[in-house]
Amino acid sequence: MNDDCIFCKIIKKEIPSEFVYEDEYVAAFKDLNPLAPVHVLVVPKIHIESLEEVNEENMEYIDKIHLAFKKIAQITNVSESGYRIISNCGRDAGQEVKHLHYHFLAGKKLGIQ
Repeated sequence: MNDDCIFCKIIKKEIPSEFVYEDEYVAAFKDLNPLAPVHVLVVPKIHIESLEEVNEENMEYIDKIHLAFKKIAQITNVSESGYRIISNCGRDAGQEVKHLHYHFLAGKKLGIQ
């Protein structure tokens, strides 16, 4: 964990957040500034700065995140209507928090971006 990382603080419950899903590897909580009716941030429970830091040693967390997407879709009742997963990697892509995270967006028809 990184003591300066806001997502690490949320994972450790130092900052209150509305969790949608959580297990040993994954934390998923509502975005404070949602871009869709359902906007959940899905993060690994270890500090991985971005997709550029994914490797064999932390790949299990990425696997678990991808398995969690289906569970989050069921919890938020969007399995049938669909959802979008976005991960920004680096400054130019719009990554604002340096902790790997996925935006789970749903609840309305999403345009092509």
